[in-house]
Amino acid sequence: MNAEQTILLTGVFAASSCALVGSFLVLRKMAMMADAISHAILPGLVLAYFLANGPNLVFGVLGASLAGLTTVFLVEGLQRTGRVKSDAAIGIVFPALFALGTFMISRYFANVHLDADAVLFGEIAFAPFDRLIVAGVDYGSQPMIVLGAITVLNLALILFFYKELKVATFDPGLAAAIGFSPVMLHYGLMTAVSMTTVGAFSAVGAILVVALMIVPAATAYLLTDRLALMIGLSVGSGVVSAVSGYYLAVLIDVSISGMMTVTAGALFGLAALFSPSHGLVARAIRRSKLRERFAADLLVMHLSHHRTAAETFDSLAAELNWSPSWLERVVNRSTQEDTIQVESEAVRLTDNGRLAADRIAASLEPAR
Repeated sequence: MNAEQTILLTGVFAASSCALVGSFLVLRKMAMMADAISHAILPGLVLAYFLANGPNLVFGVLGASLAGLTTVFLVEGLQRTGRVKSDAAIGIVFPALFALGTFMISRYFANVHLDADAVLFGEIAFAPFDRLIVAGVDYGSQPMIVLGAITVLNLALILFFYKELKVATFDPGLAAAIGFSPVMLHYGLMTAVSMTTVGAFSAVGAILVVALMIVPAATAYLLTDRLALMIGLSVGSGVVSAVSGYYLAVLIDVSISGMMTVTAGALFGLAALFSPSHGLVARAIRRSKLRERFAADLLVMHLSHHRTAAETFDSLAAELNWSPSWLERVVNRSTQEDTIQVESEAVRLTDNGRLAADRIAASLEPAR
């Protein structure tokens, strides 16, 4: 496998593993928890480095996962006091743990080189050179293998506990009533988030882990209201971001990880604009149609008070305070609906229009 394929697969696995668990974070309104965990795992990594007397994959995953769960426990503990809200609790815990990790590095590992750019932004281009060697056997790129394994584990978690996670996400009370443990499911999910974060940490960096975990899931959230489809779209969006981001980065010679995230943001922007149900364009069209519908009903009600006489365009524009272009638009719609007729610029109700006016008036009467 060449370097390009390794980088692409590493990016695909990073985006997929993050998107799988990120979907539930978005639905649970815990998006910032990913940011908290991605920063708070630093003391866990430092502790693992100390215990293993050097870099060690197993110790690193265990230490980071423990730090991630500690973050969740502390945040929820502060929330349960009733004195601190969710966002404030996250803002208190993760800077404290991140600062603790920074202190530990500066105090005990000052001579160990720690590249801030690599930690924060990552460098996925180095993935082909970070090899997993066991007993002298080279099994391939370590980030690719680790992220591939985490993707499989996250997928297995969702497949085996899909029903439980779905119920606990949308209705924790119902989950508890039918025998599921929302607390255990929550901490299981947070463990998966912690492991995914540390797995992607070396490949894409702390900040970009958050983007890959939240942005594709948020994009999918705008496109569907079905959980299974949302998870699939989230993974698809992440994969498209990884692949297209890589080739765009190579084309214009910029950071690969950064361009992957920029591409994910662009996909979110497109979804925010053109989503059939939640997009800004669709909402603008619906508002325009509702405004036109209301204006057509108002025109019918106005003419219903002049059942014998016809109104002219000029009088209607003056009485309704409408512009000539808007009046013409509403008149054209009402003519198509056969509620009014226009003869020599005289506008009057049709029989269907009178029936429509009666229905509207009846709907406005207070219930007795």
